[in-house]
Amino acid sequence: MRFFKFDKLNFNFDSMEEIAANRLKLFISMMAILLVIVGIIAISIFFVAVRGAEQTLVPEVRGKELTEALLELQVKELYPRIQLRYSQSSRDRGQILEQDPRAGTIVKAGRQIRLVVSQGVMLNRVENYIGRNIDDVRMDLQTFVASSGNLLLTLKEPLMYDFSPEAPGTILRQKPEQGTDISGPMSLEFVVSQGQEHTLLTVPQLTGLSLSSVLEQIGRMGIVFEFSLREIRDGEQAETVVYQTPSAGTSVTSNVVIDLAVSAPAQLKEGEVFKLFSYTMPKNPYPLPVRLEAQLPSGERLRLISVEYPGGKFTVPYRLPIDSVLILSMMNREIYRETVQN
Repeated sequence: MRFFKFDKLNFNFDSMEEIAANRLKLFISMMAILLVIVGIIAISIFFVAVRGAEQTLVPEVRGKELTEALLELQVKELYPRIQLRYSQSSRDRGQILEQDPRAGTIVKAGRQIRLVVSQGVMLNRVENYIGRNIDDVRMDLQTFVASSGNLLLTLKEPLMYDFSPEAPGTILRQKPEQGTDISGPMSLEFVVSQGQEHTLLTVPQLTGLSLSSVLEQIGRMGIVFEFSLREIRDGEQAETVVYQTPSAGTSVTSNVVIDLAVSAPAQLKEGEVFKLFSYTMPKNPYPLPVRLEAQLPSGERLRLISVEYPGGKFTVPYRLPIDSVLILSMMNREIYRETVQN
């Protein structure tokens, strides 16, 4: 009996050792499989990284403004490497002169693109300004001074003007001449066209037209005008031109002032007024773009008239709510505003 029990215990002990060994083998097998899977994943990631980013087409940015070029490169996931260089004209300041790689080249996303950006002209010689608009040249000189702090070239004021078939504002003559070396501070003297001398025009028929129609027609023709207001009379229509001088069909020079009388409204809404806006502007050698707008109390903005005007007294009738704001601008720059009162 004792031997029998001993054998049984020995048998149980052997079975437990076998089970433990099997479990150990299973654990080792699972760890080996896990290591293989992790290795496969790592190798896959490695090859994806080695393959690199997707390819993209280099866009054409030469001749474009720097901000526009940067946006186009950003869309393509390309990055700029900017170089600055002086060019032969002040007009291309801020534009892309060269790029590398050239447009149409296929590169990987993330590639750097070399951009050569114009700094404008290095002012060592006087440019040719003849034929350019004086306002554009003035803006170029102001921009150059603001960006570089260089006061080598300044514009002599007041400008000289002459009648010419060239468009008003066109530079006819300059001093110093093109190609003159700039050895120190220098003033530019320009003779500017003020258009043809007193060209003839035929006075249009404005009597009988509504105020809005007259303002629109004046804006197209660019004539010099002066409005006045009067109470409505029997047989007249409200807010209409009831009188003009010179009369329709008369041939006059372009500087002649056309007087226009406008009848008042038959009735105004509560909180409205019908008045005459009047402002005296400096006389200009040639007509400049002038605009009168009204900002209503609601915030809405209305354009009353837009016209080329030579300066002097500027009058426009208006019918607006009280507390509206009248805004007068010349060359897109506000020069005067007033609030409509009762």
